[in-house]
Amino acid sequence: MLQLTDSPPRPSLSSIEEAYELCRQVTAKYSKTFYMGTLLMAPAKRRAIWAIYLWCRRTDELVDGPQAQFTNEKTLDRWEAQLESVFAGCPVDDEDVALVDTLEKFPLDIQPFRDMIAGQRMDLHRNRYETFQDLELYCYRVAGTVGLMSTTVMGIDTELYTAPWHPKEPIDPTPQAVALGIANQLTNILRDVGEDARRGRIYLPLEDLAQFHYTEADLMAGVVDDRWRALMAFEIDRARHYYAEAEAGIRLLSPDARWPVWAALDLYRQILDVIEENGYDVFTRRAYVPSPRKLVTLPGALLKARVL
Repeated sequence: MLQLTDSPPRPSLSSIEEAYELCRQVTAKYSKTFYMGTLLMAPAKRRAIWAIYLWCRRTDELVDGPQAQFTNEKTLDRWEAQLESVFAGCPVDDEDVALVDTLEKFPLDIQPFRDMIAGQRMDLHRNRYETFQDLELYCYRVAGTVGLMSTTVMGIDTELYTAPWHPKEPIDPTPQAVALGIANQLTNILRDVGEDARRGRIYLPLEDLAQFHYTEADLMAGVVDDRWRALMAFEIDRARHYYAEAEAGIRLLSPDARWPVWAALDLYRQILDVIEENGYDVFTRRAYVPSPRKLVTLPGALLKARVL
């Protein structure tokens, strides 16, 4: 999907509208649950989130995509240099055009983008995580950063602080935004255990495997037994705690952002429910939320956005 070269940028790039349409198409194709949530946003915010999503996906593809075998530290150095160019207002390729426009409309900080690239550097050099603390850092870099980027686009509800009994200073919702990103990444990890194992990767902390007397060899063989089910129940409970932490920050967002964020949270959290319904078999069955079930979720998310 992404190849970095040392060649100069093309003299003529796509229009802003064409670039945003490309972002929309990629988001709709590769993240159907997330895309459904974005459709509930105001148009400007929706487009900005699509632009961010595409950049994040392109970054991830460097390490996990078809050309990943050719990716090294220099590749990521060049990608970070391209990021600097984008933040300077100079798009290098068509995909950059929408993000440059987004940066003109929303005061995004470059650091979360740099941190995400640092997460890809971790993937270059390790395929095991000994402790959850190690994994949590990885989850922050590759997904918690998305929460930081998105919060800037969503905006904070300043009217919360106008009444005399409310706090005089806005409450920072970024810890909850990071928690949502980590929750989503933990969900991805649990859903994709089998796929990652086939690539030689184990993201579940090795200390957790040891706690439940489940071995790396068991995981690579796709063993589903009482040990595995207990381990997965433990990991799912941890992910749900992050979702619960994230919930507290949604009421701090701008009113027009609360419904889509509640919807995205509830839709993604349901993947954990499906894993349970599948008997914790993530080796031969992929957990996904059927479209009718997604649609049923939306009214409940709207109610939460209005009353919580």
